[in-house]
Amino acid sequence: MDMAAHAEPKVDVVRRRRANAGRHLAPFLFISPWILGFLFFTLGPLCFSLTMSFFDWPVVGERTFVGLDNYRSMFMEDPQFRESLWITVKFAAIYVPFNIVISLLLALLLHHATFASGFFRTVFYLPSVISGVALVTIWSWIYSREYGLLNFMLSLVGIDGPNWLGDPSLALVAIIVASLWGLGGTMLILLTGLKAIPKELYEAATVSGVPGWAQMLFITLPMLGPMLIFTFITSIISAFQQLTIALLLTKGGPLGSTYFFAMYIYDNAFKYFDMGYAAAGSWVMFAIVLTLSLIVMRWSAAWVYYEGEVRPADGDRDA
Repeated sequence: MDMAAHAEPKVDVVRRRRANAGRHLAPFLFISPWILGFLFFTLGPLCFSLTMSFFDWPVVGERTFVGLDNYRSMFMEDPQFRESLWITVKFAAIYVPFNIVISLLLALLLHHATFASGFFRTVFYLPSVISGVALVTIWSWIYSREYGLLNFMLSLVGIDGPNWLGDPSLALVAIIVASLWGLGGTMLILLTGLKAIPKELYEAATVSGVPGWAQMLFITLPMLGPMLIFTFITSIISAFQQLTIALLLTKGGPLGSTYFFAMYIYDNAFKYFDMGYAAAGSWVMFAIVLTLSLIVMRWSAAWVYYEGEVRPADGDRDA
């Protein structure tokens, strides 16, 4: 009897442990498809490409370990690397602020719209879901020198339209405008942030006699801080990964004026079949984007406030 009495509590403990283990394991089973997808389709290829970057890796032929030679050749001996990177930096310096500012203006218009706001929200967002090939087809027709819509509209006011995609001084601008066509996603994120701002803040400011521009500067922008930083970082990533529009519209021309860094990596991989060199370029791009993202996040820590965040007072910080 005593042995049976002692055995029963032990059995209960084992059962409880198994039940607890099952409860702790259940969430991981639900997210296991994502975990497996991340391991096999994201982390695995990343590690494999990092390995490739240290090899002379032709598509067909023997693979030779070269250490850091791919990186050394890229930085020290390849002028095309510096030129393509500089073109990408110029593109990002123009595209990123315009993407955020225009998206914010559209979001503000839709936020305050009282008529057909849902319709216009769909209209502004729809271009962002169009495939890259369809987008390029539309803009090649708009930019065409002979039968393009843009030059036709200029001819109506007596202006002879330029060759938008054939002039080195205009081709990059044309690519920037075509890229801004898909800013609907950024606009929708900022619009969501605007709708989350408590109306009581604006009502209190209005009662206190705060003008509209001051409400925008001291209420709207600070409350949108997390959204603005998120869209800023994603815009930087998008700018450095720009490939489809330039590849199909200009093929990097004219005279290399739209030869982006992503196109440089693409050509090394699929035109010159040097996979190791292309992998090294990809990791250089990753390092640049990561560095810029960390700088932005570090800079934003001084002025971006998150809901529920408690910051020390100046006296406590000094102490």
